[in-house]
Amino acid sequence: MESIFLKLYSDISKFNVSRETCLEFEAFISMIEERNKKINLISRKIVEKSSIRHRHIIDSLQIIDFVDLNSNTTTDLGTGGGMPGVLIAIMMKKIQNKMKINLYEKSFNKCIFLQDVSKKLKLNTEIIQKDIFSIKNICTGTIMSRAFKPLPVILNLINDNFYKYKNIILFMGSSGKKILTNSLKEWDLDYEEKESLTNKDSFLLNIKKIIKKKI
Repeated sequence: MESIFLKLYSDISKFNVSRETCLEFEAFISMIEERNKKINLISRKIVEKSSIRHRHIIDSLQIIDFVDLNSNTTTDLGTGGGMPGVLIAIMMKKIQNKMKINLYEKSFNKCIFLQDVSKKLKLNTEIIQKDIFSIKNICTGTIMSRAFKPLPVILNLINDNFYKYKNIILFMGSSGKKILTNSLKEWDLDYEEKESLTNKDSFLLNIKKIIKKKI
């Protein structure tokens, strides 16, 4: 069984994922399973490890090749149960990159969970229990967001609250093409798309620059 998920994790990135790193992913899954009995980290319909691994872990990890590795920080907006931020922090430890992962989450209980995970796995993270919409003049490297807010809301947030960043990685669902098309009426975006590894109807959006159009 271990060799199966080792290959699964190794196939998602140009980085060779070690056995130790895979075991940290699996430990994270176990922590999600345990804490999800008390607070809603993921849907309680998704309870099997294989489902969590595919729907959440692999799905989150597929962005790793888009993350800017030369910055001091990366920011996860509304991280919830730590996806994708915790997974990227595990990968940073694996490649011995000292970049800090800032995890923004309003929920007190979810922040406690994130603190427990970070401590147990010795991750270079900062858990920030604040409403990201209330914070101005943020500087970071990559901004990432999964299942947080709709694309138009995120674009406005970044435009208003971040003064410097390298790129924005977003997870787009089955209606993503339509949402993107509508957003392009209001925004000039320098972006690329990548088909999702976990859902044929979904895709990743890697945005390098956003400019709000003057209407």
